[in-house]
Amino acid sequence: MTTQLAPLSTAELAELAGATETEVDRMVGLGILVPRDRSRPFLATDVQKMRLAKACEQAGLPMEGIASAIRAGRLSFAFLEASPFRRWAVRSAQTYQAVSQETGMPLELLRAALESMGFASMAPDGRIREDELEIVPLLQLGHATGVLDQAWITRVGRTFAEGMRLVAKAENEAYHARFEMPMLEAGLDQRESMEAASRMGGDFNPLVDRALLAIYRRQQELAWTEHLVEHVETALEETGVLGRPERVPAMCFLDLAGYTRLTEERGDQAAAELAASLAVLVDRSSRDRGGVPVKWLGDGVMFHFWDPAGAALAALSMAEELPLAGLPPAHVGVVAGPVVAQGGDYFGRTVNLAARFAAHARAGQVLVSQSVVETASPQGVIFVELGDVRLEGISRPVRVFEARRA
Repeated sequence: MTTQLAPLSTAELAELAGATETEVDRMVGLGILVPRDRSRPFLATDVQKMRLAKACEQAGLPMEGIASAIRAGRLSFAFLEASPFRRWAVRSAQTYQAVSQETGMPLELLRAALESMGFASMAPDGRIREDELEIVPLLQLGHATGVLDQAWITRVGRTFAEGMRLVAKAENEAYHARFEMPMLEAGLDQRESMEAASRMGGDFNPLVDRALLAIYRRQQELAWTEHLVEHVETALEETGVLGRPERVPAMCFLDLAGYTRLTEERGDQAAAELAASLAVLVDRSSRDRGGVPVKWLGDGVMFHFWDPAGAALAALSMAEELPLAGLPPAHVGVVAGPVVAQGGDYFGRTVNLAARFAAHARAGQVLVSQSVVETASPQGVIFVELGDVRLEGISRPVRVFEARRA
């Protein structure tokens, strides 16, 4: 990312911002850009001001109105000079075509990969961004080793971009709710609050970077462990060693029906209150029957139970109690079988199958596996066979039962 503060000429600023010199002069006349010395009157931070001004104009916002607000002191682009905004990259001196030739990557592969990661499409003779250059070594290695073809590079790229977009969106929402709005309510105007936020960002951003990397590595650990456990289970099954243990635990997944729509209709505060109510209810119901909530998954929860009978009873209780507490109904799945505990999480086929059962269940329905029926006989519960069902992500049909009150 660029941190340069070297002076720029009008022509250099225009090129880095994707504008014309005439547009730069116009922004100076409007007071959006403030030139310094005569020969090289601009800084790299002026690139961001120029980009923001162009984006506003392309969105239909009147530039004269923006200029008027600046003159009246109600608006300023000066906050873009703060350190958080120096993280935004500018164009490098290299073109996409030149990078393609130097790395040996086909130009179409390079462009497709970068576009999948959220970067704008550019002409071959366009100048590649500095942040795009940071990604090139990874793309080059994937291409050179043959591990990642174009389809997989773009698939991974889209996933990275979508995940980071959600992170940035949540971060921005937190800033608006917990910093910007309180400052505006305290009497500061928009310009003052944005400038104060920019100064604070200099403290937060380096720590956020470190936290994101740590979270990413934790998710890698979970994903890689899950994959390794699957290999171990497959190897044991192929050699005939994967027998049925005398006593097995159970995994339970619970997802709320219509949670996303409900939170959109009621707002963020209602969603937070709903999540808090759900946490109290499921924690009590699961622990009373020998279970423990392992982790929250958006609009649902994953549980581990020491025995399938307790899991079946808890699942039914939670399915019954949620609507009575004013919460949406739940889809619940319970599967008994061996699981691998690692780093406070659980892995293996049993976990994956329980998630699929929950996804297949109707609102208010508790689906259980044959292994639960064979190992559990909780008082007051009956299991109704629904037959063999094909579940998403499972290669063979699976026998499914519904748990009901006797």
